[in-house]
Amino acid sequence: MTSEPVSSAPTPPIDPSMRRGISVFMPILNEEKHLEEAVTAILAQRYDGPVEVVLAIGPCTDRTWDVARALAERDERITLVENPTGRTPDGLNAALAATHHDVLVRVDGHGILSPGYFATVERLLRETGAANVGGIMDAEGTTPFEEAVECAMKSKIGVGGVKFKQGGEAGPVESVYLGNFAREWIEKVGMYDPRYTRAQDWELNFRIRKGGGTVWFTPDLRVTYRPRATLKALAKQYFEYGTWRRVVARQHKGSINLRYLAPPVAVAGVVAGSLIGLKWRPALVAPLGYAALVTAGGVRAASGRSPQVIVRMPFVLATMHMAWGTGFITSNVELEPAEPGEAPRA
Repeated sequence: MTSEPVSSAPTPPIDPSMRRGISVFMPILNEEKHLEEAVTAILAQRYDGPVEVVLAIGPCTDRTWDVARALAERDERITLVENPTGRTPDGLNAALAATHHDVLVRVDGHGILSPGYFATVERLLRETGAANVGGIMDAEGTTPFEEAVECAMKSKIGVGGVKFKQGGEAGPVESVYLGNFAREWIEKVGMYDPRYTRAQDWELNFRIRKGGGTVWFTPDLRVTYRPRATLKALAKQYFEYGTWRRVVARQHKGSINLRYLAPPVAVAGVVAGSLIGLKWRPALVAPLGYAALVTAGGVRAASGRSPQVIVRMPFVLATMHMAWGTGFITSNVELEPAEPGEAPRA
């Protein structure tokens, strides 16, 4: 499969001397499989201004460091820094601290930028005055299981009405995938909160909006995303999403809505219905009804795909829902207080 071009609209001409420099910052851990593809797509961007790429690499158990060193030797725009903890927020902040330019573009080690990405980011930051702009997380699988995850991530039954996974009209939103920031806003609200193992991007965007900044979504930006390759890895990913989304809700009152409560409610209904159904059969309507829902919804979401993809859809959807909901319900993470009156910084 190949990604479709994002937009045919021409980028307005601008004096190259006025282009703001772009700093790409990347937290990297065990990305041997996709790192070269991700960095190659970055370096292939056609952009008139200066560009640098900073990779903050954790203690990997594969050949990621070897791949990164080879890339850095081939292109002087690449800088490698160490992230001793391997944690995502620490890697993000370590990479950010080593950047120099005014436009800050986050890319992950398994994300592939679409052509024209840099020029669109720089233009939109100027035109909208936004603090952060972002686009579509374009999941693209290479195996039947990954394709099933792709279909689930692009469907409402899988992730609700999330614009950055399904697309939609341009405009202000709560959060965007990855993020492309005006440096002045990172300096204003602080960097990623290192206390958040997950959901640190959502938490940063909450602080931006609370500080009066705009987070802007546009379908004209697209990043190809490689989904998790196994059911176990997918369950771990979504369990952590649910766990840390609860932490954000606990820390920032008013940041939760009904969409986020759907998975916990589904978990409660399935578990309660199954247990009660052992003695009172009518209660089994809850788990059986849920099974029918993910089966029918999965078939619809994977319409036109191979039978190998379709047959995996109910298991993928159920894993995403149940893992996220269980993580949310069981979340007991308590954050240490931040310094009074100070935003998180590296």
